[in-house]
Amino acid sequence: MLSRIAKFQTFEDTLEAFERMEKNIFVGRKFGTDEFNVLLTAFCTQRQMKEARSVFNRMHPRFSPNTKTMNILLLGFKESGCFSDGLRLLTEMEGVNCLPTIETITTLIHGAGVARDIAKARELFEEFPMRNLRPDTGAYNALLSSLVRCRDMESATGLMDEMEEKGIEHDNITYHTMFFGLMKSKNLDSVSELFDKMTKENFVPKTRTVVMLMKFFCANYQPDLGLNLWGYLLERGRCQHGHALDLLATSLCSHGKVQEAFECSKQMLERGRHVSEAVFRMLERFLLQAGDTEKLRTLDVMIKRLQNILPPSRGHATGILYPTKMD
Repeated sequence: MLSRIAKFQTFEDTLEAFERMEKNIFVGRKFGTDEFNVLLTAFCTQRQMKEARSVFNRMHPRFSPNTKTMNILLLGFKESGCFSDGLRLLTEMEGVNCLPTIETITTLIHGAGVARDIAKARELFEEFPMRNLRPDTGAYNALLSSLVRCRDMESATGLMDEMEEKGIEHDNITYHTMFFGLMKSKNLDSVSELFDKMTKENFVPKTRTVVMLMKFFCANYQPDLGLNLWGYLLERGRCQHGHALDLLATSLCSHGKVQEAFECSKQMLERGRHVSEAVFRMLERFLLQAGDTEKLRTLDVMIKRLQNILPPSRGHATGILYPTKMD
């Protein structure tokens, strides 16, 4: 509620609402640091860091700030691109013996990356042992993201290898960040190598990463790689987002691989997912041109059978509109 007030009303209105909550709503309950953190979060969520800082300066004598307080403010500074303010806050908080956590330093590393200050990002990362902290996947991902932002893909690749050597798990953010960086550098071979590495690790990426990969493979005239990705995911029980099929089917058909596009669409329908109207019309055109009406009928039957169970939404295929076309 405070976040909504902070978004649509003034700074003073938000503070008044906070005071009213304490006096009139939570009667008999003395607000402490947890409630203070909620108030700070309201401003930080809206990226109103000047107001958040003002609240902190005005009210922290009443509420003892803790590590969570610091992390809330640091995240706000990071999201607002105020990296130097985040560093100053770290110094202030350490001065009152409020020790940073892995989350604290990870947020600052992210902030350094946003500010394109890779030297500071490395310095913060190297301070983990001195703070008796052991970097986790999130911390490595923060430095990885910073390196990718600065287009230092060689160091990013080395860091990913270091994670493996030290037994630090690669997660979807790790792979997504690396794929994104390699795609930006237009290095198809490196993207393919990382894809092979991912499959050997038996890692299943999330939809956002899948669509990004599919788009890259298809845009670079590599429908076979897109087909490999599709098959890899199906083998692991993943039925992909319709946009991934749109990209793959379009690329396959443009390369004369209509049979493969048909099979992918059929697999989508078999798993209870609608195909798009655009994909069906494209297949309809190519299959009619090839005189392969049997496959078109197969898709039509599957689409209409699925409609009886799961009504289509806007943009989903509804089947053959003019059956006489097939006569």
